[in-house]
Amino acid sequence: MNLHEYQGKIILKKYGVSIPEGIMVESPEAALEAAKNIRNKTGTASWAVKAQIHAGGRGKGGGVKIARSMDEVYEYATDMLGMTLVTHQTGPAGKLVHKVLVEQGIYYPGESEVAEIYMSILLDRQTGRNIIIYSTEGGMDIENVAENTPNLIFREEIHPGIGLQPFQARKTAFNLGLEGKARKEMTRFVTALYVSYIQTDASLIEINPVFKTSDNLIMAADSKVVLDDNALFRHSDYTQMRDISEEDPSEVEAGKYGINFIKLDGNIGCMVNGAGLAMATMDIIKLSGGDPANFLDVGGTANVNAVEAGFRIILKDENVKAILINIFGGIVRCDRVAQGIVDAYSRIGSIQVPVVVRLQGTNAAEAKQLIDESGLKVYSVVSLQEAAEVVKKLVAGGAFSAT
Repeated sequence: MNLHEYQGKIILKKYGVSIPEGIMVESPEAALEAAKNIRNKTGTASWAVKAQIHAGGRGKGGGVKIARSMDEVYEYATDMLGMTLVTHQTGPAGKLVHKVLVEQGIYYPGESEVAEIYMSILLDRQTGRNIIIYSTEGGMDIENVAENTPNLIFREEIHPGIGLQPFQARKTAFNLGLEGKARKEMTRFVTALYVSYIQTDASLIEINPVFKTSDNLIMAADSKVVLDDNALFRHSDYTQMRDISEEDPSEVEAGKYGINFIKLDGNIGCMVNGAGLAMATMDIIKLSGGDPANFLDVGGTANVNAVEAGFRIILKDENVKAILINIFGGIVRCDRVAQGIVDAYSRIGSIQVPVVVRLQGTNAAEAKQLIDESGLKVYSVVSLQEAAEVVKKLVAGGAFSAT
């Protein structure tokens, strides 16, 4: 589950990570009041006004502004709220800004002595260990840094049995070239950040930049926090932070039926039971020269409601020219899935794209008979290779009217 910057910072502050004083608002008037409150509390003479969307690159798209007067706070908040912010992560459609974060300015006198640092914590899937990645080149696209100057990226691998050790936190500060107070502050910062990562069951915490002020304080000037959905049962308070408006509507709808769905860019819709089989299905489609339009796993207990929901979600994609249903009857019986397909057809009505069905496993013969005798325009196949080739030919030949 992705969090907004302001939500991530609320969590980080709870675990002792230093952050600038900030207030989330939803109107220019509230932004002005927030700026006054922050000034009274911190004495700051500048404010950062930041659009809150689930995407990076906001600054380049005009979604982050430094205001040096109350008038500018009001102006920037007015400009951002309601704008469609386009970044390299949103795609050309962009995302609508509903909220902005007004935050204490931390670029105060002595700006020549500040530093912007990149830092993230995530799981290294090759080693099965958490890893801290950091660089002196914060505030930039870390992908470009990794490609052009890989020597400026450092990694600290954490042993799962003993966790982050004090010497590793100190080493991080040393590698970043910090000295004196800044080194001590960074050591505390790294330790608190790792504790927050573990305690919240996060799958990613990324701070870009971690900011070293001119008086050697270390603060999280930004935050990207992604929580592990599978661990949310331990954090009921965090589930309330979910912002559905920032998510793909089809993925939200799929979640209501217990369906795992991810939209892709192809034109062959896929409905499969089991994540591994779904990946194999997409692979065989690609190998056959096709292009999958989605990943859709209806789960091991696929029923008529899940199948119907899967059809509706796939058909919302105007790019879909054919649908491939690939079900292995292990836990679920194939004839029940076949009946679900027939029932879903009758509920949805006319389906204007060809549908190829492959059912293997328990009661596969009965399932094929149900499909063949249904009178529906459904192509029933036996092998996965055949399914991929048939659906590719149907896409090439165009759609047809199903009865």
